Amino acid sequence: MLNPNALNADLHCHSTVSDGTLAPAVVAERAHAGGVALWSLTDHDEVGGQAEARAAAEALGMRYVTGVEVSVTWASQTVHIVGLQIDPACQALIDGLHDTRSGRARRARDMSEALAGIGIAGAYEGALRYVGNPDLISRTHFARWLVDQGYCADIGEVFDKYLAEGRPGYVGHRWATLAEAVHWIRAAGGIAVMAHPGRYHYTDLEHDALFDEFKQLGGGAVEVVTGSHTPDQYRRYAEVARRYGLLASRGSDFHGPGEGRVELGALPPLPPTVKPVWHDW
Repeated sequence: MLNPNALNADLHCHSTVSDGTLAPAVVAERAHAGGVALWSLTDHDEVGGQAEARAAAEALGMRYVTGVEVSVTWASQTVHIVGLQIDPACQALIDGLHDTRSGRARRARDMSEALAGIGIAGAYEGALRYVGNPDLISRTHFARWLVDQGYCADIGEVFDKYLAEGRPGYVGHRWATLAEAVHWIRAAGGIAVMAHPGRYHYTDLEHDALFDEFKQLGGGAVEVVTGSHTPDQYRRYAEVARRYGLLASRGSDFHGPGEGRVELGALPPLPPTVKPVWHDW
């Protein structure tokens, strides 16, 4: 029997429906070209690309998993929870995501004003050129504009210099609570996955408290192998999965060509010590 941990699954990526640069069908084509066999589109706080993504994936012979990535505020930081195997027509999920999206436009205008205050004018209008869905304007759209205007060499430098917490263009936002996000995902019949936990800047105590609460609320999985994790973090979060009895997920967090460390389909397999989230699908 084929080792399920070796399956080339990519269960975390984005399209123009949120802050990706490619349409859902084009992301599907790129995933297929990269050898992905099991794929999910997980746009931020939006399920509007699901029908196109599924149709494109199935036409290419890939197995498709419905998905979403919910923005959460926990201990004053932004955490992302991926929902897999969701029903995108679930009203509780749709309403919750709508409420989560509603503050983005005001936040974007505040970011533009903050950047204007340090001599960078026109950032809001500039960012809009890169937006597929104006309801989901994000820091990434501002970053693309700032790179193209020559302020920075790449998106990572933009965040480090202007848009990360404590930088002059950063504006905080109150997203969903962890309890709300897990509830919406479970109400839609899905499994809640802690996305790229290696990216969060918590103390060891806060880190454990985050996973304690996530598990207590009914969270079911954690991304072990993902585009922003190092090999040491693959091992660390494999151990976290075992300790908390969580399934393990895998996803590139692809946003567009050349924007991430890992291309669709190019991640290493899950460690043999974990049970993959797709094991029983």
